[in-house]
Amino acid sequence: MRPNYQSFIRNSCFGEPICYRVCSPLPQAICHSLMISSTSLMVLLTLQGGGFFLQCESISLYGKRTCPPKSLRLSLSNEELVIVLRANMAIEKIFKDEATEEKGERARMASFVGAMAVADLLKTTLGPKGMDKILQSTGRGRNVTVTNDGATILKSLHIDNPAAKVLVDISKVQDDEVGDGTTSVVVLAGELLREAEKLINAKIHPMTIISGYRMSAECARDALLKKVVDNKVDSEKFKADLMNIAMTTLSSKILSQDKEHFAKLAVDAVLRLKGSTNLEAIQIIKKPGGSLKDSFLDEGFILDKKIGVGQPKHIENAKILVANTAMDTDKVKIYGARVRVDSMSRVAQIESAEKEKMKEKVQKIIDHGINCFVNRQLIYNFPEELFADAGVLAIEHADFDGIERLALVTGGEIASTFDNPESVKLGRCKRIEEIMIGEDKLIHFSGVEMGQACTIVLRGASFHVLDEAERSLHDALCVLSQTVNDSRVLFGGGWPEMVMAKEVDELARRTPGKKSHAIEAFSRELLAIPTTIADNAGLDSAELISQLRAEHHKEQTNAGIDVITGTVGDMEKLGIAEAFKVKQAVLLSATEAAEMILRVDEIITCAPRKREDRM
Repeated sequence: MRPNYQSFIRNSCFGEPICYRVCSPLPQAICHSLMISSTSLMVLLTLQGGGFFLQCESISLYGKRTCPPKSLRLSLSNEELVIVLRANMAIEKIFKDEATEEKGERARMASFVGAMAVADLLKTTLGPKGMDKILQSTGRGRNVTVTNDGATILKSLHIDNPAAKVLVDISKVQDDEVGDGTTSVVVLAGELLREAEKLINAKIHPMTIISGYRMSAECARDALLKKVVDNKVDSEKFKADLMNIAMTTLSSKILSQDKEHFAKLAVDAVLRLKGSTNLEAIQIIKKPGGSLKDSFLDEGFILDKKIGVGQPKHIENAKILVANTAMDTDKVKIYGARVRVDSMSRVAQIESAEKEKMKEKVQKIIDHGINCFVNRQLIYNFPEELFADAGVLAIEHADFDGIERLALVTGGEIASTFDNPESVKLGRCKRIEEIMIGEDKLIHFSGVEMGQACTIVLRGASFHVLDEAERSLHDALCVLSQTVNDSRVLFGGGWPEMVMAKEVDELARRTPGKKSHAIEAFSRELLAIPTTIADNAGLDSAELISQLRAEHHKEQTNAGIDVITGTVGDMEKLGIAEAFKVKQAVLLSATEAAEMILRVDEIITCAPRKREDRM
């Protein structure tokens, strides 16, 4: 029976799959021609001189289904051939032309390579002997930043790889959450992915690796919990712990030469907070000049402004109104408008009206019963003169961060309207005076209502040094404020990683199946942190790690890497300590980031948005 070709082609053109059973001998209407592309097999049918391309979805030969074949002869004698065809008019692409798609092995490889590249970038900054990076912006002025802080480096980079951006995010979260460990978390995540790549090449499924990693992270965390030390009940020991944590945090920063001095500043500042983690009460002011050792902690609040000419230089029992209001309307300012007058006396009348309006505003402010007025915006000469006549200290153009913090520490609120004095909350302090730091004059507020407020004044050779010192001190303050709440402490110097690696290694021996390979890999990855610390210090990491492993098979050991002497040392005697919260965050964040990247099997990059032609 001869097939109905017209019906066959008509149905195919609607994109419906057609099962076309051909019995021998083959109809002459089928041309002996095939076109093979990377995605499909095209069978050329001819009928009454017209040509139709049809996409072959599957071919069944001798009852066996193949899809699509690499080659096919269309001359058969006694066999039956079943061809399932779809018209080429059916939609093949679902993405725009410039969109790209990577699948399977290629997508996984792109993810691993990007994440490992970011980890390798930061690896040299880890530890007390870590190196710094110079970051130069491409914007106006080409600003230069010199730092070894992981989060600062990653925030400054414009990264295109999506997996690498995941590591940038975990570093940023680590910085916001606990302040320290921003480099460790990226290095550990990178090492987890490096080992995962080897396991995938050994034909172990990503979900098996993820399951093994989760078991390992839980085991490692439990191992740390057994070893933590908590001295919160003994205030002297707890303060010593805080000093050790601060010195350990600062030892990898620019402040390492004066770490005892800065650790004391940081601990004193944090203990004033009395358990609060609100670091807004601690102000850091940077003043170039002198050396880092000249930095000091000052009680109260320092505002980086000068007291104006004719203003009182010293005020006792100050009542402070902090405001954000325009105090520059004593001159005619009508933008985009014309004022027609018939004489100069009319101009004088307008100016006089403006002055009267400003005089009323100043009087409303004075009626609040204040003796200090701090404004975010400019204060022109006329209102400044009125304040001086009334014996009110007027401070203009204070930066917004400064007035927000001033309002916080003095117990006031920022006001912008002054019609209802009873609704405005005034700030209070015992004394306001002008002080000199280096060659600059500043305003000092002492005896503020928020007793825990203090200011750390940083001195240094240049702004680059001061910026890095501020970042280092901020890390120490964050870690200490978190430790005051969660007072569990661990030893440092690679000791926690060795403890975790030992427990995870034992878990691998007890676990049957392919998961054990992932768990064993996790224990090797944990050793990447002490290995990198040793490598960055120019030490023989293989020798030191083997010595550490031998020490940790003894009971109750405190052995870690002493990078100063280049040997294995007792971390308790050396006073090297880390906060449990930091280590826990590094472990869990790195594991979760590695899991997320391991799950990827396809990367789709959207087509760039084109500018619409509105012509």
